[in-house]
Amino acid sequence: MARKPTPPRPTLVLLVRHGQTPTTGSTLPGRARGLHLADTGRAQAQAAADRIAALKDVAAVYASPLERTRETAKPIAEARGLKVQIERGLLECDFGAWTGSKLRDLMKLPEWQTVQRYPSGFRFPDGESFAEMQTRMVGTIDTLVARHPGETIVAVSHADPIKAALAQALGTHLDLFQRIIVSPCSISAVLYGPTGPAVLAANSTGDDLTRLGLS
Repeated sequence: MARKPTPPRPTLVLLVRHGQTPTTGSTLPGRARGLHLADTGRAQAQAAADRIAALKDVAAVYASPLERTRETAKPIAEARGLKVQIERGLLECDFGAWTGSKLRDLMKLPEWQTVQRYPSGFRFPDGESFAEMQTRMVGTIDTLVARHPGETIVAVSHADPIKAALAQALGTHLDLFQRIIVSPCSISAVLYGPTGPAVLAANSTGDDLTRLGLS
């Protein structure tokens, strides 16, 4: 009698937003180069590394190519004796002509209400749409999950891509993804199995990960 095929083992993905930068909360940096973590951000990154070090074995640490994500990923990888692997699919949304703008100025634009209330229908001028960003981010996670069956991996990315990935995992429409909060250096844990994803934690900034049985 032929054996039934064994379903792939679930993969735990820890989605980490980069730490605070000098422009966090005031500017839309997008994919602009040269933005590094502030002192607070470096301390947040080390705290995240300490929290993840208390969990089960981590097989790999991935980060978007930007400096602020690589600097956040570095202490996480070092705590496990790993190297940070660059994954372009984890990049920030391409904000196009809005890149580098002050948030207070963007909030005055009529398009801002669309960004907040109908993001699935919005494309940044000369940039990416939220739908394209979500498709890219979810596809990247799918690729990483297939690469690491049954393992735990870390993916250091940016607020909007992580929010979009969480919305997809929760079965929430993209137009509601702005309701999800992803703070600097927060950790969101999603278990990807053969029957679909399960969100174990979102925007975790304390010591609650070990209480979820991830250790």
